[in-house]
Amino acid sequence: MSSTYKNGHALVIGVGQDLPNTVNDAKGLAAILTDPSRCAYPPEQVTLLVNEKADRLQVLEALDNLAKTTNSESTVVIYFSGHGYQVASPTGEFYYLMPYGYSINKLYQTAISGQEFAEKLKAITSQKLLILLDCCHAGGVGEAKVPGLEIAASPLPPEAIKLLQEGRGKALIASCQEDQLSYIYKHKQYSEFTLALMEAFCGSGVAKKDGSVRVADLALHTRQVIPTRTQDRQHPVLHFEKADNFVVAYYAGGSIEPKGLPFPQATEEAETETAAKSQPSVVFDQKDQTVDNQTNIAGNVGEIGKQETHISGGFNQPGWKVSGDVIQSQRDVVIGAKKRQTNDSEDE
Repeated sequence: MSSTYKNGHALVIGVGQDLPNTVNDAKGLAAILTDPSRCAYPPEQVTLLVNEKADRLQVLEALDNLAKTTNSESTVVIYFSGHGYQVASPTGEFYYLMPYGYSINKLYQTAISGQEFAEKLKAITSQKLLILLDCCHAGGVGEAKVPGLEIAASPLPPEAIKLLQEGRGKALIASCQEDQLSYIYKHKQYSEFTLALMEAFCGSGVAKKDGSVRVADLALHTRQVIPTRTQDRQHPVLHFEKADNFVVAYYAGGSIEPKGLPFPQATEEAETETAAKSQPSVVFDQKDQTVDNQTNIAGNVGEIGKQETHISGGFNQPGWKVSGDVIQSQRDVVIGAKKRQTNDSEDE
């Protein structure tokens, strides 16, 4: 029988807008936290804000509510998935979290400054406060030209880092380093950072199988798997110099044996967008299709661009009706290169 992690409180934010997968990230993490057979947080103590509900006003109100409803014994998790930017203007440099509905022309009214965020965190008295930031996404205003402003994607609010250095009981894990991006691949439902967090919350890689997941478990698992899955392009960052390695949640509803994720994961060969020289063995099963012309290639096929993917396997096509020519090629074909080389001849 599952036990409830009674002291667990969480605020989970997925901004959406130009980053629709941030909504999936937030909903997925909230589901893991409230799953009675996994983290077992009381559902009424987990606030999920996505899309329109993740605007500046409602995010700030939810942070205020955490300060009111928790105490020093509470465990508090705050997760934000959206854009984070360092903005340089003639009056100075400022960090902003970009909630739903932000306007680049009215940042002070529509975004959340690093100073505001730090002040809200400071009001939370919990001695087990974990902040999870998945902020450094591609796109957004960071690629826009705004007169008088220099904008750069940034994973960490400097003010929050300063707050962590001032006292104990607070830890922060960011999705990547300052000069990196937070990756999500088209075939996946969640960002690499959030997926790794969810795995760790479900007990993957825990150092001690005692039923509890700790801050270091989350940090070490994300730092172990994400560089591999992103071809060494993304490295999460942990800040908890003055914090204990405190327990954050159950990983199996109070049981000792980890249950893992409640959904199947993508296969290993699909871990990256452009996996260099991957060699999947494929069989296409395309029954009862009508085709004007058919070309079967049994050789090495190079993708457009610099990476080369070797594909081997066969075609299973029972019931096909082919009204045109059928071309069987045993040659190697490289697409998008200056020279195309086959076993028979070379041509431009």
